[in-house]
Parts: sequence; structure tokens; C-alpha cells
Amino acid sequence: SIAAANSSTMQTSRSLGQCSTSGRVAAPTRIVSRRVRAVQASATATHKDLKFWKYQGLGNDFILVDNRHAKDPILTPQQAAKICDRNFGIGGDGVIFALPPTGATDLTMRIYNSDGSEPEMCGNGIRCLARFVADIDKATPRKYKIHTLAGLIQPELLANGQVKVDMGEPILDGPKVPTTLKPTQGNTVVEQELVVDGHKIKFTCVSMGNPHAVTYSIDGKPIKVDELDLFGLGPKCEKNAVFPAKTNTEFVEILTRSHVRMVVWERGAGRTLACGTGACATVVAGVLEGKTDRNCRVDLPGGPLQIEWRESDNHIYMTGPAELVFAGSVAV
Repeated sequence: SIAAANSSTMQTSRSLGQCSTSGRVAAPTRIVSRRVRAVQASATATHKDLKFWKYQGLGNDFILVDNRHAKDPILTPQQAAKICDRNFGIGGDGVIFALPPTGATDLTMRIYNSDGSEPEMCGNGIRCLARFVADIDKATPRKYKIHTLAGLIQPELLANGQVKVDMGEPILDGPKVPTTLKPTQGNTVVEQELVVDGHKIKFTCVSMGNPHAVTYSIDGKPIKVDELDLFGLGPKCEKNAVFPAKTNTEFVEILTRSHVRMVVWERGAGRTLACGTGACATVVAGVLEGKTDRNCRVDLPGGPLQIEWRESDNHIYMTGPAELVFAGSVAV
């Protein structure tokens, strides 16, 4: 009963009290409150609040941090992995840091994957970074020069809300991708067979500053992405010994020469809803194999990207969305 509960509470309170010299029982509230304050002070001393913004590009979601006051990321890889956890953290495919400019650039990008590893660059991520910086700086649509571990990347915010990114030139030299698969066209690995988990997979290897292994066929049959065992093949491709830096793996289904479907197993992140550099590598591989045009729509689980491998300058241009999901602060 309520009365019994009140009685029990009163007894507990008296047991916590202290006797004064006059025999009176002192109120315990000060003792308890001091203990609470001590616990709160201890928690404050061991944690700090991190302000963040969460953005997504076709469902490929990232935690964005304005780190332009310091040249190194303010989180460790372990802290980044923790807040990327979808049950115990914010949830995300990675944490992206906007760092001070390097040389004649506007800013520098660093990214930690959800497992704490650090990739060279991320196509969907750099669209989100450009949108993020423009949003917090309240800037009008413009082009940014961003330094990455893969070199200079230039995203441009368009008036229609899309972000178009000059991804630079693809790297086609096999050892520089890197892969130890034997080249088939000069130094380029095109449709080279590799047996993975008993399946004969023909890979074309491309680097967009990060390594990609693209396949259009398994066991001699064109890929149907809805029938693919991505969780079975993806990790085994990623960690295969022929890819010394591991690899991102793209499985592609041809719809027309200007329209394909692709699913990806990302190095350090696993299955994601989209991969910008992977979409670029998909079109490069398609052109090298004679399967696609240079201007091609790539449908990913999270939506479409338009990819152009421009013949005039050998650069790849990627166009797609980047949107704010929510913002807040988290204890780290």
C-alpha cells in the first residue's frame, strides 16, 4: 500500500541519518545529494559532449563533425566506431571530419569507417561533407576544393539541390589499385577470373583513390542482384589475399548500356545502401569491358547516382543527393 511504502521510505531515511549530540536524527538529504553531485562530477570529468550533424546520401549515412579548429580528428578511431553503433550510439556508416584546409584547398576531409578503419575517401561522404559545410556556413551553392587522402576532390552544390563531384581520374594500374591479380589489358586487370568460395568470379579492378573489384558475372552467368548472396561472398572478396589493402566489391546487373543495378560490400563497413566511389568504379569497369556507355545511371539500394566518365579530360563526374537527417550532441 501507499502507506506501507511511505513507512518503509521513512525507515530507510532514518537509517541513513546521523545522531546529533542532542540525540536528534539529522536529515540525510545533504549526504545523499553530496553523493549524487560526486557521481555527476565524475561522469562529467570522464566524458565530453560532442556536437554532431547526421547526413545521408542515398541511405549511406554519416556523422559529420566540424573539426576546422584542429588539424587532427578530435575523436579516436575507437570513439568513432562506438558512436557509429546503431544500438549503442548514434548509428552511421562512418564519421567524417571537416578539417582545416591543406595548401590551396577550402578544407580537408578525414573519415573513419564504422569499424574504426580509415579509408582514403568516400564518394557519398564527400557529397555529404560539401552539403554540411555549406549548411553550417550558410553558403550559397558553390564548388569546394577538398583535400583527401586520395588527393584533390571537387564537389559542387547545384541549384537543384544535387551535388556534382569531380572525382578525378581513375587509377587502372593493377599494382596501384592495389591487386596482385594478373593484368589482362596492359597493366589493367579486366575480367580476370578469381575463385571465391567455390564460385568463378570475373573481376575488373579500379581505384578511385580507394580499391574496387567490380564484377558483372559469376560462374559465367550475368549477375542478378536480387539472387546474390552478398553476405556470403562480400566478406570473402573484401579480405581475399589478392587484395593486399582489402577491397570494396561491386556486383552489377546490366539493365541497358546506360542503366545498371549495383550492390556493394564496402571495405570496413560491409553492406551499405550506396557507395559513390563504387558507382564510379562500376561505370569505369563497364566501359573497359564494353558493357556500358560512359554516361550511365547506377541504381543502388538507396537510390540512383548519375556517373559520367568524360573522355575529354578522363575525369569521372558523380551527381547525387546529400541531405541532413538530424543534429545533436553525444557524450564521448
